Order: sequence, then structure tokens, then C-alpha cells
Amino acid sequence: MNRDYYIFSNGRLKRSENTISFENAKGEKKSLPIENIETIHLFGEIDFNTKLLTLLSEYGIILNTYNHYGYYTGSFCPRKNSISGYLLVQQAKNYIDPEKRLYIAYSFISSAVFHIKRNLRNYGLTEQIKKIEKEESLLENVESIENLMGIEGNIREIYYSAFNSILSNNFQINKREKHPPTDPVNALISFGNSLMYTSVLTEIYKTQIDPTLSFLHEPSTKRFSLSLDIAEIFKPLIIDPIIFKLINEKMLTLKDFNTDKDICFLNEEGKKKFINEYDKKLNTTVRHRKLGRNVSYRHLIRLECYKLIKHFLDDDLYKPLKAWW
Repeated sequence: MNRDYYIFSNGRLKRSENTISFENAKGEKKSLPIENIETIHLFGEIDFNTKLLTLLSEYGIILNTYNHYGYYTGSFCPRKNSISGYLLVQQAKNYIDPEKRLYIAYSFISSAVFHIKRNLRNYGLTEQIKKIEKEESLLENVESIENLMGIEGNIREIYYSAFNSILSNNFQINKREKHPPTDPVNALISFGNSLMYTSVLTEIYKTQIDPTLSFLHEPSTKRFSLSLDIAEIFKPLIIDPIIFKLINEKMLTLKDFNTDKDICFLNEEGKKKFINEYDKKLNTTVRHRKLGRNVSYRHLIRLECYKLIKHFLDDDLYKPLKAWW
């Protein structure tokens, strides 16, 4: 099974014959078996050249980069081998048609809300669930993406206000702050969501759908907005439970965070702890009801892409994932 590789040290990543070698600032070298790499994530200051990118392209490996604070900055995506002009046209038709676009966008939000309530139910927070269900009842009658996102924003506000009833060990959140996060809980949410975005991008890349043509988030330049759409489904399913576990089981402490210019972020040790749990979660398997076999959380993301393809081609109506386990 291929795996993600995360590099935190500064150094140089280069092609070494038909594999990859990393040399850190101390001159220590380590080989990365190219045939076992899913994605490479660079958190340190890393030098590399076009020879490396050519090799990554041959093997279809995405290279993701992150800044000093651990937040996603960009990707090298090899030329896609699996492309379909016809599918792109059909995907675009679903965006251009307001009713079709709204249906897909609504589907992403309905799945996200389902998993949000699932998390709250696990902690017995019935009052917050009732408030969310009141907002949720408004979703079925929305007539625009703007209204849909407005209701979703209200639901998220209720949800994040419930975090203080879930979290222990002196971790609290006053409100959701993205740019920049100023407290440890916001830092965890932003870091986790960044990882989720890149994981979704990797799975989209393996299919024929276009990652820049989205439905909930407005397509724009310099971002793979469909990754943002699909990530809405998986953030409350994967990222938030990881945050709850890391904090409540004291796997993370306040010592795992740094503050720089009012920006709170995970230090290197904290990032490693989060990523360790994240990888475990992605590789955890569940019994798929329709396929009749175990599939990993990572593969569930790919299956979501396949369902969208069938929807674009009018083979099957898209029904978003709603965890049954």
C-alpha cells in the first residue's frame, strides 16, 4: 500500500537514479522508495529541481508545500493521465445550470451537517443538535448558493460554539478564526482542514473530474475549488474527531503550539502528532454496504469522486456520503 511522506527538516530532495533521496542540512541521507509513495508533503525549506519533478510526473505523485506555520501553499500536480473532454463538458453543464449546481452544492452541505450532528450526538449535546436542525430545515428551500452558504455558516457557528463542551485540558475556542488562527483550537482546525484539502486533491487527481470546476465554492484562479467542496463532507468526519481525541486524551498539550506575530500554530512536534493520527484515520477501514468489502477512509474520498462522475454522466443521481457505521 502506498503511503504519504512528510518532510519537516530543511534540506534537498532529489532524484537518485530511479528513486528519491532526501539529504538534510547535516548531510544525512534517506531514500524514499518511489513505488511506495502516494503523496509528498514538504513542511521544511526544501530544494529540488526539474529532474525530481520529471520523476514524480512519471509516477503520478503530487508534491504539496506548506509554509512556516504548517498551512498549505501549493502543489506540483503531474500531467493527468486520466482525462476526458466529454466528462469535462458534462461537469461544466452541471455548473452552468443553476438548479443542477444547487443540487450538488446542497448535497455537500447536507453530508457535512449529518456528520456534524453525528459528532455532537457522540457527546450528548442535544441542545446544539436542536439548534442545528432548526437551521437545517431551511436548507431544503434555498434558492441560491449564497443562501445555502449563509445557512451553512450559521450551522458552523453553532457547531464550533459546542467545542467548549467537548474539549478538556484547558483548550477553548471563542470563535472560528481562519486568517490567522490565534488560539490552539483554531490552529488545529486550520491545520487539519489544510491536510484534508490536499488529500481530497490527491484523490480527485486519480479520476477524470476537473479539480478547478466546483459547485459550492465559486471557481476561481489559483485554487482547486472542487477540493474545497468535497472536503466539506470529510472535515467533520475525519478532522474534528482527531482534534477531540488529541486534546481529550492529552496526546497534545499547549507545549505543542507556538505563537508568532499573533499567529498560533503547531510546532514541529505537534504537527507530527497530528499527522500520525491523521494517517491512521485515513487508513482505517469500514465495511462498505454496497461494495461488500472493507474500504479505507482515504478510499471513501475517491468513491465520492466516482459518484460525482456518474452523476455528471447521468448514470446515477449523486447521493453524498453519510456515515452508517
